[in-house]
Amino acid sequence: MNHRTVTTLPPVTLDDVRGARKMLTGVARVTAMEGSRRLSQLVGAPVHFKCENLQRTGSFKLRGAYVRIAGLLPEERAAGVVAASAGNHAQGVALASSLLGVRSTVFMPRGAPLPKISATEDYGAEVRLHGQVVDETLAAAQEYAAETGAVFIHPFDHPDIIAGQGTVGLEILEQCPEVRTIVVGVGGGGLAAGVAVAVKSLRPDVRIVGVQAEGAAAYVPSLAAGRPVALEHPATMADGIRVGRPGDVPFGIVEELVDKVRTVSEDALSTALLLCLERAKLVVEPAGASPVAALLSEPGAFEGPVVALLSGGNVDPLLMQRILRHGLSAQGRYLAVRVRLTDRPGALAALLGVLSAVDANVLDVSHVRTDPRLGLTEAEVELHLETKGPAHCAEVGQALSRAGYTVIG
Repeated sequence: MNHRTVTTLPPVTLDDVRGARKMLTGVARVTAMEGSRRLSQLVGAPVHFKCENLQRTGSFKLRGAYVRIAGLLPEERAAGVVAASAGNHAQGVALASSLLGVRSTVFMPRGAPLPKISATEDYGAEVRLHGQVVDETLAAAQEYAAETGAVFIHPFDHPDIIAGQGTVGLEILEQCPEVRTIVVGVGGGGLAAGVAVAVKSLRPDVRIVGVQAEGAAAYVPSLAAGRPVALEHPATMADGIRVGRPGDVPFGIVEELVDKVRTVSEDALSTALLLCLERAKLVVEPAGASPVAALLSEPGAFEGPVVALLSGGNVDPLLMQRILRHGLSAQGRYLAVRVRLTDRPGALAALLGVLSAVDANVLDVSHVRTDPRLGLTEAEVELHLETKGPAHCAEVGQALSRAGYTVIG
């Protein structure tokens, strides 16, 4: 990345981050640093997880929200605060407000997962459901702020928010002083900007690598253009980094201090989440697992020791179920096939016998006889199989073909 020459004072300094850390003492946890043997083997150097998924409220967002609200004037606190979020920022603002004795209102999309709505309410916020997408929710929150005088707490586009998130960077340097590369997920850019300010001020030799989902990579065209560029339809399972436009304040810092921004696929995200769950015993949301996805996608591109910042662990159980299935499919450990066969007694048993012979474990069977696409003597069977990898999936397909079955999908 070509770093531009700074001609004005930066919006956030190391002193700001250090001040935020003092403010957060006794509020935010100093989260654990855990080694990953699997990723260390792939990268060829030590890889550590910075576990912000174990932070209070389940993500780093509490840090910035608390610093921002704590810095309000008395009359601003009296007016209350308002935020818009589908999850992590909502919970961070709710808890920070409760700890500081400030009234909070949080607007959330109507489709927000029930566990996130419930958690936000439990932390003390009044939740208002509005709109189907975050942009509509954001507009409603800003309108509420204009009408009531409540202070709008932006999720990433404010120096206080960035300073609060930067405290993670200070902890990383203390917990892993030999670090050479820090990998961090990027949505609006508040976390990456804060970490970059803290780390580059003390250790300019450490590389900072940002990670975005391919379908929501607003920083890639923005950095190329030299200004924030909006995406029309950002799409990814990683809702925590599904941001259509970089924030003005973090963009300048990311452009100056972050060494590279990489993108990862949806398959890589789900595989990363599965690795965190199976190998590290850590529940991490897709956005939080994005650094792991980058390491899995191109392990040779990172100089070690590496710290992968797991930014959050708030994932809806139903979404988790779908993502895990997606991840298992990407690894060849789950296979869904549809087979057309003759509708006669024993036909299904014969099909299952073929699968048993190649050691494919049948998880679920759906038998359809009445679809208008089927002939009078035909039936269609959809099978969900537990498999042992890509080679085993290919073996299953070959066995079905040899047995004369028509595999539809």
